[in-house]
Amino acid sequence: MNVILWIVAGLLAAAFTAGGTSLLLMSRERYRALGESQHWIDDFGDGHLQFIGTVKIIGCLGLILPGALGIAPILTPLAACGMVMFMTGAATTRLRRSEWKLLGPDLLYLSLFAFVAWGRFDLQPF
Repeated sequence: MNVILWIVAGLLAAAFTAGGTSLLLMSRERYRALGESQHWIDDFGDGHLQFIGTVKIIGCLGLILPGALGIAPILTPLAACGMVMFMTGAATTRLRRSEWKLLGPDLLYLSLFAFVAWGRFDLQPF
């Protein structure tokens, strides 16, 4: 179970770090042009987008670093819980925008973050 949790956390961290970095470094127009799934940025101001990108990166650091370094490993499931709340907001945005086809991947990510939180709190703590 430990290996599965590391793999899931690592894949989530890689995906969300890339997404957060892209959000911070790309212009609004270029980020929106990545695909239909990125049109949600129209609902947010520049400051909000910077905040969202930063939250993604910090959340991903929290998924990996505490467990890898053995320093305050309780932060890993707490970071996963934070990312569950973050993805709840993302799913809410999809619902508000009636983006039904795009809601599924957000719910999948939410479920994977919840799995990591449950796994590190209960199944295989550090």
